[in-house]
Amino acid sequence: MGKEGKTFSEWFYSRKVQRFLVIVTFMFVPLLLLLVFTYIPFGKMVQFSFYNMKYIGKRTFVGWKNYIEVFNRPEIFKSLAVSLYYMGGAIVQLALALFFATIMVFKVRGEGVFKAAMFFPYLISGIAIGFIFKFFYARGFVLDTLIQLFGVELEDIPYWLQDTRINNISLAATSVWRYTGQNMILFLGAMMSVDADLYEAASLDGANKWHQFKYIILPSIKSIVVLNLILSISGSLSAFEPPYVITNGTMGTGTYFVIMNRLAHENQKVGLASAMAIVLLVIIIICTVAQKLFFAYVFDDGTNDESRAAVRRRKKQAKKEGRNL
Repeated sequence: MGKEGKTFSEWFYSRKVQRFLVIVTFMFVPLLLLLVFTYIPFGKMVQFSFYNMKYIGKRTFVGWKNYIEVFNRPEIFKSLAVSLYYMGGAIVQLALALFFATIMVFKVRGEGVFKAAMFFPYLISGIAIGFIFKFFYARGFVLDTLIQLFGVELEDIPYWLQDTRINNISLAATSVWRYTGQNMILFLGAMMSVDADLYEAASLDGANKWHQFKYIILPSIKSIVVLNLILSISGSLSAFEPPYVITNGTMGTGTYFVIMNRLAHENQKVGLASAMAIVLLVIIIICTVAQKLFFAYVFDDGTNDESRAAVRRRKKQAKKEGRNL
């Protein structure tokens, strides 16, 4: 037979068809799981947000009433202010991760043990970490005992979880402890891709470690730094495990997720909780887009040879010199 007269068997077993079938087969299972466990539940949540309902029982369509109630309930958006503590913690953890990764890239003794010790907290379940720090901060337990070793009386030590001035800082510190090692490994992986010859050349030119970090390392890992910062700040808006496990959201520690969980599971206001989830999704999207636009403006290249900031400084200097003439 000619090329146009292929039998079905020959066509089916051809390389092109077999490659297509392999691609479809390997894509089918992940797409099915994504559809069943992500897109369908998300669609149902959007549907539930327009109903006054419990998990079991009658459902009443209320339209936009749940969304209006989200914006009218003061405790809901007050909980977003608590996220600012976690955002501050996220910045601290990224700074620490960048500092430790920079130290590791210059090869120090015992770096393998240090990296393992730093990364280990990320491997622990968030619930387990919550219970660890619940006893760590408890009155008269680990932290108070350590402070007393330095001669501080127990009466002079604050209540880490009851004092509303510092309890959210204490909870945010648990996230710093957990995620610093993960971010350090990500930064270190990016730094290891930088050509080592650049460090040697910089050293020969008299550059110290700070200059090498500022002019070689930081520009090379700029995209990773921006990505981690965006993910960390966006994740701070959905902080849940530390306040839920350690304080159950009491004494002003309830984050947006904790309030939403309380409304959904304790008060059985599933429709209102679903509306809160949609509103939070919109807030996270807005924050993410705003951050991307901000960093795109700050770090965007003005020309092939100069950053945008350098271009602005050069133009400002030229304008100043023009006025002086």
